Amino acid sequence: MRLRLRRRPADAPPPGEMTVMEHLGELRRRIMISLLAIVVGAIVVFAFAPDIIEWLSDPYCEAVDVPGDVGTRPGPDEVTQESCELVYFGALDGFIVRITVASYGGFILAFPVVITQVWRFVSPGLQPKERKYAIPFILSAVVLFALGVAVALITLPKALEFLLSVGGSGTRPLLEAKQYITFIMLMSAAFGVSFEFPIAIMLLLLAGMVTTQRLRKSRRMAFLLIIVFAAIITPSQDPFSLFFMALPMYIFYEAAIILGRILKK
Repeated sequence: MRLRLRRRPADAPPPGEMTVMEHLGELRRRIMISLLAIVVGAIVVFAFAPDIIEWLSDPYCEAVDVPGDVGTRPGPDEVTQESCELVYFGALDGFIVRITVASYGGFILAFPVVITQVWRFVSPGLQPKERKYAIPFILSAVVLFALGVAVALITLPKALEFLLSVGGSGTRPLLEAKQYITFIMLMSAAFGVSFEFPIAIMLLLLAGMVTTQRLRKSRRMAFLLIIVFAAIITPSQDPFSLFFMALPMYIFYEAAIILGRILKK
């Protein structure tokens, strides 16, 4: 009995490699899992949205220096010029604010799942010795994102104080809830994403697209690009936010160079 071996097509990918369509299918699968995780997180956050909105208005209260404990809200007969009550003008605005909080909060809750899916998509292209960094990569990404959000919330009162006072003493702030909540969420997301900077550098180093020598020679250019990036991505455009975003990013840049040299040994 003779066995006839089928010749492998010349344009077929080598064993272990995926075709373009398989890559697209894998990308679609990872995106769907990430979106599902975000939806589940948004449902959870939606249930606690009123408490979260009240907590998010605390930086506003600190910025306008409302007397009394931060987090307390004046009653209807106590609303004065110094009140930090958020307002809305449309019948649906309250619901839109809650949806906004749920959407951004859902992404924050689902971020560990999202970053895990990113790793699973790119890991097949890495060498076996590089795939062992999966757990450190995911943990570092989650911790750095959370750190970025924390820094955003810590610097927010000073940023708001600058923004609310820049108009002069002849103006009085009366913040609309939808715009204010969106502003805080964008600020938190911007800091969280910017703090992923060292992860991106390490991935480029592992992939061999850049070298530590190249990074050392590009310090001045990197510093300039970091300043420009921070100036563009910060929604507030205030000097406090720019400084507290740009400084950690440059520190992360130097740390990535040191870590890259250690991993090469």
